Formats: sequence, C-alpha cells, structure tokens
Amino acid sequence: MASDPTTDPASPRPGIGETLAAIWRRRLVRWGAALLALLAIAFGAFWLIFARDLPSVDKLKAYQPPLPTNVRGIDGTPIYSYARERRVQLAYAEYPPLLVRAFLAAEDKTFFEHHGVDFPGLAGAVIDYARKLGTGQRAKGGSTITQQVAKNLLIGNEYSPTRKIREALLAYKIEQTLTKEQIIELYLNQIFLGRNAYGVEAAAHAYFDKELDELTLGQLAYLAILPKGPANYDPFRNTERALERRNYVLREMVNNGFVTAAQARAAAEEPIGAIARRTPKFERVGGYFVEEVRRQLIDRFGETADDGEHSVYAGGLWVRTSLDRTIQQYAAEALRNGLLRFDRGRGWSGPLRHVDVEGDAWLGALLNTNISLDYSDWRAGIAIARTDAGGGDAWQLGFADGSTGTLPRDAAQMPVRGTASAAFNAIKPGDILAVAPAGSAFALRSVPKISGGMVVQEPATGRILAMQGGFDASVQTFNRATQAMRQPGSTIKPIVYSAALEQGMTPASIIIDGPFCVYQGARLGQKCFRNFGNARGAGPHTMRWGIEQSRNLMTVRAAAQTGMSKVVKLMKAMQIGDYAPYLSYALGAGETTVEKMVNAYGVLANNGRWHDPSLIDLVQDRSGKVIWPENWRACDGCNAREWNGRAMPRPPARGRQVLDAMSAYQMVHITEGVIQRGTATQLRDLNRPIFGKTGTNSGPTDVWFIGGTPQMIAGLYLGYDTPRSLGGYAQGGTVAVPVFKEWALKAYDGLPPLPFRAPPGIRMVRIDRASGRQVYGTFPTDSDPKPAVIWEAFKPQSEARRARRATPGVAPSAAPTAAATRAAPRDTEFLQQQGGIY
Repeated sequence: MASDPTTDPASPRPGIGETLAAIWRRRLVRWGAALLALLAIAFGAFWLIFARDLPSVDKLKAYQPPLPTNVRGIDGTPIYSYARERRVQLAYAEYPPLLVRAFLAAEDKTFFEHHGVDFPGLAGAVIDYARKLGTGQRAKGGSTITQQVAKNLLIGNEYSPTRKIREALLAYKIEQTLTKEQIIELYLNQIFLGRNAYGVEAAAHAYFDKELDELTLGQLAYLAILPKGPANYDPFRNTERALERRNYVLREMVNNGFVTAAQARAAAEEPIGAIARRTPKFERVGGYFVEEVRRQLIDRFGETADDGEHSVYAGGLWVRTSLDRTIQQYAAEALRNGLLRFDRGRGWSGPLRHVDVEGDAWLGALLNTNISLDYSDWRAGIAIARTDAGGGDAWQLGFADGSTGTLPRDAAQMPVRGTASAAFNAIKPGDILAVAPAGSAFALRSVPKISGGMVVQEPATGRILAMQGGFDASVQTFNRATQAMRQPGSTIKPIVYSAALEQGMTPASIIIDGPFCVYQGARLGQKCFRNFGNARGAGPHTMRWGIEQSRNLMTVRAAAQTGMSKVVKLMKAMQIGDYAPYLSYALGAGETTVEKMVNAYGVLANNGRWHDPSLIDLVQDRSGKVIWPENWRACDGCNAREWNGRAMPRPPARGRQVLDAMSAYQMVHITEGVIQRGTATQLRDLNRPIFGKTGTNSGPTDVWFIGGTPQMIAGLYLGYDTPRSLGGYAQGGTVAVPVFKEWALKAYDGLPPLPFRAPPGIRMVRIDRASGRQVYGTFPTDSDPKPAVIWEAFKPQSEARRARRATPGVAPSAAPTAAATRAAPRDTEFLQQQGGIY
C-alpha cells in the first residue's frame, strides 16, 4: 500500500515552486491574477490620462484672486480704480446667508453633504451627454460648486469627458484640503457674472448699484442665476427668461427650507430692478493725473499677474496719491476756460471722433470710444441720422446712457473752421459730437484746437496736487503737462539769473540793456540778440529791473558774464534739461515740460532744496503692507489727539540742496516784483506774497506763466500741439496769466497770506529801485507798487557800501529831531512787524 505524502511523515515535502505551481494550476487563481493585472493596467492608464498632470490643490490655499488697484486722493477719498476684472474680495462671514442659500439652490443643493461630486447629478450629466453626442448641442454640466472651483481656478473650461473626470478627481482632493466655507468663499469671489463683474459684490454694484447687504431676496436670487450664462439672462434683452429662472431659484429655496413660501411669493412679484448701466462710482476728476499715476505704477510693478504679485490690474494695490480734488477741479476749469477764450470765434473744430455704425448698434459704438466729457454741462453724443421730427431739420443724437436727443439746424450754425460752411451740413452719421442742453434739444459745442498743460505743486515736499494735460483726458489722451516738450521762453530767466547770483552778482548789479552780439564761427557768423518785440535797449539797469521787465538783452549779457557752462549746469541740476552751453538757451530755446519747470520754481521757493516731483505718496499691497516707498516707516505719534509733553515728531528731511539758499531767496524776492510792477501785474490784486514769471517764446507759439506762494506753485502753458503762431498779440501776461488768476482766486481763498521765509544770513537793505544804491533816511511804502525805495535782499557783505547820500527824487533833510527819530521806523521794527526775516 502506497503512502500518502501529505500524511506520511517519512515521505519528502514538496518545494515552494511546486506549491506555487499547484496553486497556479487552479483556474480561480489564474482568473484572479488576470483580473488584478487588468486592474493595475487600467489604473495606470487612468492615472496617465486623467490624474498625472492634475494641478496641486495647495495652490488654492494661497490663491489670491485678481483684484483692481484702488487709488485715493490726498485726503484718503477714493478717486479711481484700475480694473479689467471688477471684483471685490469678501470673506465667507461677510456674505449674507440668503445669498449663499440662493446660490446653493441654483447650483448645488447638496453642497454641504457631498464630498466634491454629486453622483446622481453626474450620472444625469453623462446620460445627457450621450443623448446629445453628435448633435452639436452642449450637455448640461452636472458640476458641483467644488467642481466649478476646480474648473475655473485650476483646470480650464475645455468641453470634454476628460476634463469632467479630471474635474471630479480634483474636486475630491479640494474637499480633503479646504473646508466647505473656504470653497464657497473662493467660488463667490471669482465667479464671472457678466458686465465685467467677477464675484457677487462686484455684480451687486454692476446690476443694482448697491452693496451686497442692501439687495432684496429677489435680487439675490437673480444674481444666483447668472453663473449659467449672464448673457442668457440679461435683465433687459431677456427679461422673461430671467424672471422665469429667478423664480425657479426662489421655488428651490422654498423646497430646501431656506425661505418661507410667503417670502418667495413676495420676491417673485418684484421686478428685477436692474439699472441700465452702472453709475460712475467716482467723480470724474483728475483724468490726466490718474493716468500718469497708472503709467508710473505699471513701470514699477507691472501690468498683469504675469508681471508679479503686485501688478496694477491684478495685485489689489491701495495707492495714496497727492491729488487734491478741489485744487484739481479749479485747475481744470481755469485751463479749459482759458483755452475756450482763446479759441472763441474761430469756428467749429470738427467731431471728437468718427466711428462706423451698423444699423441700430450706435450705443455700443459710442461706449467703445470711452469719450465722456466732464466740462460744465457738455455731453458727448453720436450723430445717428438726419431727421425732420418736430417740424424742422435736425440730427438725432444718442448718448452713453441710452437716451436720445436732437440737434436742430439752428443750434449748429457756427462755421467749420477755415470755411464759410455751417457745421450742421458737415456732420455725418457716426460723428461723436460735443453738445450742451439748449431748451428741449441740444446745441453744438467746439472743443478748442489750442491746448496746454498745467501743474500745481506743493514746493515744500514736491508733491503734485493737480495736473491738467489738455481739455479732456477722454478726448485728448496726450498729457501735455508731462509729455509735451516745449520751449519755456522767458520763464527760464529766473534760473539764468540764479546762476548769476551764485557767481557773485546781486539783485542791484547793473547790467546794460543794449545791443549784444556774439561771433559763432565762420559757418554761423555773428548772432545779435534782441528784446521782445524788437524793443530798443534802455541802457544800464539793475538785475531786478531786467527780470521784472523781461529784457532779453540783459539776460544774455548776464549769462555771458556768468558763463553759459555754469548756467546750463544749474538747469541740469534742477532737471529742467541737459543743454549745450549756447546763449540761446538763456532765453528759453531748450525744450522742457511744465512739470519740470514748476518743480524748478519749487526749488526757488524752497530755499534751493530739490524734491523729486511726486504723484504717489505710498503704495500698499492687498493686505495693507506698504511696499513703496522702500524702507517706509510710519510716523509714530504724528496723529496723536493730544500733546504728550514730549518733543514733536519730526519726519526726516528729504531732498537735496541744488542751489544756495540765499541765492534762491534773492530770486524769489526779485520775482515778487514781476507781480507788483512787471509783466504779471494782473495778479497784484490777489493781495498776498506771490512770485512768478511770464514767458512768451518765438512766434509766439507758446505762452507761459509759473509762480505762486509758499503753499502752492502753479505753472501752465498754452499752445498748439503742432507749434504755430498764436498771433502777435499773444503774450504770457495777456493769455497765460488770466488762467493762473482764475485758478488762484479760488485755490488761495481761505489760505493765510504767508510771506516767503528767508534763510539765515540774508540782509534786507533799503536801496534806490532805479540805481540799486543803498539809501538812508527814508523807508519803502507798502501802498505804492512802484516806490523809489525798496527793500532788497543781499548776501552778507555783498550790498553796496557807499557814503551816505540822499535818495534820488527825495529832498535832502537836516539832521532829524528827537521826535522825528522816534517817529521814523527802524530796520529792526520792520523785521519785527514781519515776524522775523522773510
């Protein structure tokens, strides 16, 4: 009898290989192994196709949605926003609970129960996809809110089964990483809802011009239907469809217990209540200023998210600028009025722009031009068609708010510039016109051809308070305050004479106003300079007189005596321009900008200390951290309500000295005389210390004025963009000074009339105004703008020291009596009355 190896201990045991072979011969084992292999292959293929390149969910933890850059004025008031995606980021706790419930009812009823994927909804989407396969129709999504976050933020919007599977996988990972509140916060902040609104807060403003917490239940339900397709539910073009979908959301909110049936019925009876177009959030002020700020921010931080985390259109920056809205308004009004005064009577300048209009699509064509006049009651309208409505020939006009009006023939009779033809006949469909209300219709207006630029600056800091670069930023985007290179004419003369003061001249130095010629070499020959208007020379006069009367011959003579190399060196130090040492530059032949010239005059008013002209005070990131200026430090205690008895906090002194403080004050003191008895006497009745200088260049093609007080300096020019003559009558004193005066009357109103403060060392000496000689026995009078004796500012030991003599035009007197001595004012009394040396 044979033994059983499995029971007989004496028989040999089978090896491992034999055992495995025996197991493998079993059919069930082979099938199981094959199934496992197939599963492994399937899993590998699935991973390669769907899961291999899934983005990291960790990105969502640090996700920062693109946010607009918000700009504030000098007082902290919001003035503008740079945005391509209108979005306001909110935290979950800031959303009204009814808003969250409305979106859940519309998009994902089981959001707080599922783990990223709603399998019944997904199955329905698969069946719908199979049914519509090959028809060209798009199947319903079936995506949860979590899947939509995955799609919008990490995957993209490709329409394919592959994307849906990847979306589901990623949604599951998101649910493992973020809380439900974090997920819905991401969703409500980034979802696109139409009208360039991203996120629900921006949409509340875009559709209803309200804060999110001010919306009614019906309005919240309307926002909840927009993710399906904002254009499909436009409140005006698809009103019935929008109401039907909104009311569906209200019914779903009742079914889910989010609201009562009574609340839903009341909301369903409401109209949508959307606005036709969002009203401007900010006043239209400072267009040229905010555009210059935008340029500087883009240069420093970049434009889009690809340029860095602090980009202008995605970084959510908070920018504090130096724009004073009131001062800006005064500057804009004054410059525009000056341009209109000069241009009046020259005829219609033509349409603001022309666009092609197809059919009734005039509104979109007008909005695309982005033209929005903000002068007085002017409006930009598009010419639609000729009409005889109302019994007369007229043009039908369309406006940006969707309204229409008429421009009658008799309200557009001004001639086209350079012709005798009426403007009405020259208008064509698609022309964008400047018009103003006139009764029940509109009247044509003409934007001036002449333009100009104006800048207002705080000299103590270099901060620019206002900037106007033309008539209207939406019509003329070129900023003439910073980009137009113009010849400053005689406004350069105070800089020339400042260099002369640095080299030892004094305000009383005698300079000959007479013929002055220089030999320029064999090729150019001899150059002879002339006074403005070919005025003849007046002989020897003081430097002060030469500046007050703007004498060219005295200026080039002083520049030659000083050395043009020293003159242009000072111009370069003040960053007016980098010029060759030619005498013509002493008369303003070199090109520069209004901004640079105003800043140079700020150096004079600031005792020779230079500050970079600035529009931006500081920039904060989206979380409030100051990221510019670099190494910025807060001034602790500067905003304390009460004095704590300690030393006052003092910010560090900034800027650099580019001109001797005493020379700068001497020039300011001299140019105060330009206002009192020179080329800008129109400003005398402002009754406050003002210094300044007019300028008129060759042609004349540009007219200038720059000047101001210790608190504010303003400068401007007027001229054509393509330089041409303004006419022989145009001068800085007759065209530019009235613009400054219109601004100054409003801007300085309420400000104390502060004198310019003299630096240590300045000596105020009585001199004869005509000869420059020191005088004794008489004092200047404040009432006479042209006194024989004036106070003049000298550096130590530089005043004329002559034997005592009578003042020309004043009879000599005997030795004063004791009573007369007591009655006569002393130098020290003058200084005490002025509160010190100014």
